[in-house]
Amino acid sequence: MSSVRSSRVSPPTWRNWAGNQRAVPRRVLAPRGTEEVAAAVRDAAARGLTVRMTGTGHSFTGAAVAEGVLLRPDRLTAVRSVDTASGLVTVEAGLPLHRLNRLLDEHGLALANMGDIQEQTVAGALQTGTHGTGRDVAGLASQVAALELVLADGSTVTCSRTERPELFDAARVGLGALGVVTAVTWQTVPAFRLQAREEPMHWEEVLARLDELADANEHFEFYWFPHTEGCLTKRNNRTDRAAPLPAVRHWLDDEFLSNAVFGMLQRLTRRVPAAVGPVNAVSARALGARTYSDTSYKVFTSPRRVRFKEQEYAIPREHLVATLRELRTLFARRDWRISFPIEVRVLPPEDAWLSMAYGRRTAFIAVHVYHRNPHEDYFRGVEELMTAVGGRPHWGKLHTRDAAYLEKVYPRFADFTALRDELDPERRFANRYIAQVLGR
Repeated sequence: MSSVRSSRVSPPTWRNWAGNQRAVPRRVLAPRGTEEVAAAVRDAAARGLTVRMTGTGHSFTGAAVAEGVLLRPDRLTAVRSVDTASGLVTVEAGLPLHRLNRLLDEHGLALANMGDIQEQTVAGALQTGTHGTGRDVAGLASQVAALELVLADGSTVTCSRTERPELFDAARVGLGALGVVTAVTWQTVPAFRLQAREEPMHWEEVLARLDELADANEHFEFYWFPHTEGCLTKRNNRTDRAAPLPAVRHWLDDEFLSNAVFGMLQRLTRRVPAAVGPVNAVSARALGARTYSDTSYKVFTSPRRVRFKEQEYAIPREHLVATLRELRTLFARRDWRISFPIEVRVLPPEDAWLSMAYGRRTAFIAVHVYHRNPHEDYFRGVEELMTAVGGRPHWGKLHTRDAAYLEKVYPRFADFTALRDELDPERRFANRYIAQVLGR
């Protein structure tokens, strides 16, 4: 057990990025490779402790909460191989997405699609189903070629579409419940540029043109500012042209307005809730139209420095417009003062068993509140609306669904839990959140 002792860290209180989840684990370890992860799992079993690998804490749920042994990914960041001919790139689980993006760019490669935050570790983002928006290209789970995992008995396995394919389909969005992911092999594509076209638009126009906008663009999303008619639409499409934002404009829009000023407005509306409507109206008008093109990951992602709490549901695409209208009706009926915009994205079907987009064209509706504001009533009302149309909650974002509900909306849920029973009968990788969503 010398490898376990050598990487041991004193156990401070762990908190997630939003500050709404915390834990004081029995032990904290920072393994330096797969063998040390395996040793830590075997040692935890001998002590009767559970094991969870944390990422960077960007999940709002308790997915990463470790009650027994907390494995930190800080030292599990090696780049194992880069094959520019095949596009296959293998990296260890703790490598942050922003470092992966730079690495790929240096080799003329890129992820085909990604979300708008790149601070997560590759394994953390993958295990919770991080997705982005796309007409043709799906989320991170659909861009994985192979996984390396340490199972509950301390053994190490590799899975892919041809090697243990059922484990591969289950473990790509596995919540860390089937094993500790120690390495990910990505199927990347040649590097490309995206042209971003951002344009304010009226609520009714967005809804009337929603199918047109989603079908005519490779990546489309929009934000609605509650209590107003204002939306901001975003269209990203491939281009050969390089026309990045001037440094001053990038700082003004993405740092000063979208972070510094936006954070100040959140603090203001927290103290003066009546200001939410006027502030949202100003925000909707302040974000003007702009068009630029740049390296793909620089267009997909944006800095997010204002802390918040979030709930996101994936619903069948055909219910999107009606659900959005119902959501707006809720604002008229409920005493909600919501200062964060509501985000809407789309995705094609995926085949990872617990992907929120499994087996259907999917629309995502995400709601947020400032991290110091109460969220319960707002999120509960939105959740009731989403579950009425068979919505699937994002695994890393706040919700109240349990296994009894989730088995009804995931066709392969029973297959996943059966595989979990086989691989982890003693629930070595469980915590309270995993027990909630997968059952005990």
